[in-house]
Formats: sequence, C-alpha cells, structure tokens
Amino acid sequence: MATIFSKIVKGEIPSYKIAEDEHYYAFLDINPLAKGHTLVIPKQETDYLFDLEDDLLAGMMVFSKKVARAIEKAVPCKRIGVAVLGLEVPHAHIHLVPINAESDISFSKPKLQLSKEEMQAIADKIRQSI
Repeated sequence: MATIFSKIVKGEIPSYKIAEDEHYYAFLDINPLAKGHTLVIPKQETDYLFDLEDDLLAGMMVFSKKVARAIEKAVPCKRIGVAVLGLEVPHAHIHLVPINAESDISFSKPKLQLSKEEMQAIADKIRQSI
C-alpha cells in the first residue's frame, strides 16, 4: 500500500514542493514546528531510513544539505535542525527545521497553523534560494 508520501511524489496529493530530482523530493511539512519546516524523502518507498541502500542514504543527505542551505537563505534562523523520527509515516524522511534554540525542534510543542497563502509564499521563497 502506498504511503501518503508516495502519493505526494506521484502528484495524487498536493504539496508545497521545495525541490525534486530523480531520487528525492522535498516539501513543506503541513504541521510545521517553524516556518520553513521541510521534509526530505526518497522517492523509493522504504519505511525505515536505515534500511535504505548506502548510496541512496548518502545521496539523501547531500540533497538535504542543498535544501537546508536554501531554507537558511529564505528563513531567518541560526541553524537548520535535523531530525529523524520515522514513526508517524511509514516512509523514510528527514525533518529540516529552522531553529534559533534547541527547544525549537521539540516535536511535543504545538505546531504552527499557517494559511495556504503563507505556506505557498514560504515554499516559493525557499525554492528561489536553491
């Protein structure tokens, strides 16, 4: 059964796309911890990040770095926090979260509620920074 992330990659479910190549897809998290919170996924449907083949995992980190640099240019922050939880959707993914303090990447804190227009503006700004 296809995951929600696989459906996003196929265009069956809309997303705020940041970047895409042959193997990876990056899009804004719809329940963000911060403006610019982005998910990076492999297009290959694999549940657990560490079940990915070594070259696919390594490439995912390089792709994430490119996306993180664009987020840094588009969203004021000190760093881009990186988190791998992998329990909420059975598809390997990396969270890239703009942070100014370690507490900014706490997944127990309330998520932001942003309008579609604001999400689109953030996605556009990050995409333009790649």
